[in-house]
Amino acid sequence: MKNNEENLEKEMEAASENYSDEKFWDKLKKFGKKAGSSVVYAVLLLYFTLQKPEIPVRAKAIIIGALGYFILPFDLIPDFAVGVGYTDDLGALGVALFQVAMYIDEDIKNKAKEKLKDWFGDQVDTTDIDEKLG
Repeated sequence: MKNNEENLEKEMEAASENYSDEKFWDKLKKFGKKAGSSVVYAVLLLYFTLQKPEIPVRAKAIIIGALGYFILPFDLIPDFAVGVGYTDDLGALGVALFQVAMYIDEDIKNKAKEKLKDWFGDQVDTTDIDEKLG
């Protein structure tokens, strides 16, 4: 498992070169529904956390790496692989969420949930991720 985490961290670091706001929103608009509400919620939490000016540089680097990994069309498990394509993305996002959880406040969660409602409606359940964040 440790080796998989190390590989994922290396992939995230390399992927950070691919991050931009434009690429982020393009990918999310194009594949958000396919990725599912959990992946989209994790992505939005990271994105809105990145927007906070007081976030330390190391935390921003972690977030950019995870979002860059999400943007990449070809990663450990290609996104077009039916049923499992976003599994590695969720793993990368989960690692990043865990590392920056202390910066995710209720305001960020509310912004992410509002955006989720736009795409998935009012019935989206974010409890699983919210409970893990604390």
